[in-house]
Amino acid sequence: MPHRNQNPWILLIFILISLACGTAQPTPIPQPTATITTIPTNILIHTETPKPTQTPDIEATQRTVEFNAEAQGYFEKGYLTDPDGGFTKYEDYFIEWAQLGSYGMNKLDNKVSDFFMSAHFIWESAYRNADTSGCGFAFAIQDNNEHYAVFLDRSKVYFVEANPYYSSVGLTRGTGHVKFDNPADKPVEADFTLIVKGAYAYVLVNNELVGEYTLTQSRSLYGNIGLTVLSGTNKDYGTRCLMTDMHLWTPEED
Repeated sequence: MPHRNQNPWILLIFILISLACGTAQPTPIPQPTATITTIPTNILIHTETPKPTQTPDIEATQRTVEFNAEAQGYFEKGYLTDPDGGFTKYEDYFIEWAQLGSYGMNKLDNKVSDFFMSAHFIWESAYRNADTSGCGFAFAIQDNNEHYAVFLDRSKVYFVEANPYYSSVGLTRGTGHVKFDNPADKPVEADFTLIVKGAYAYVLVNNELVGEYTLTQSRSLYGNIGLTVLSGTNKDYGTRCLMTDMHLWTPEED
């Protein structure tokens, strides 16, 4: 049988294909990258602010003694650098907010760095299975609205930093946990105190330390104070809060 010579071009193409298959590298598969999920702050800034109260001389003297004893107690526990300072007492304040995952805030005129703020909170929710929600204070509020905020939920203290998204601030000491009844069943009450000393913040609930937090030292801690309520539902009124016996302590100026 006669032998046919193979076409040299076909042989060349076959050789090139073989070489390409032998040296081809697998296509790298993109690896997933870690992402940090933050929640945009949707904050309602109220224009009406509670005013300092005018009390009769006898009552004012009695309250001054009580407030000074409160400051002395915090100083002895190491929460303040100095017990000497001045107090401002505010009118009762009511706020409600019905936008899930966001909070309303009323900015006070006071600008401070070290301070403590106390109030008696009474809050309720329009929905029994609401997300984290409750009354709170904001501080170190800047002109661009950067700030910290601390809320008292029925099961925990929720401490956040907003810039312009809000994210949780971790505990340095304590549990951060509390236990109250469901505010949808009946209003919940508690005494709440926020103390800021330098780069440290202390949160007390019913006069007991619940958590200590370390603040970011790269940002200014001097700014306005605010009154806040975090909503856990869009239903009806959302979360409503009444603050009574509200008073602010600031250290004496040098």
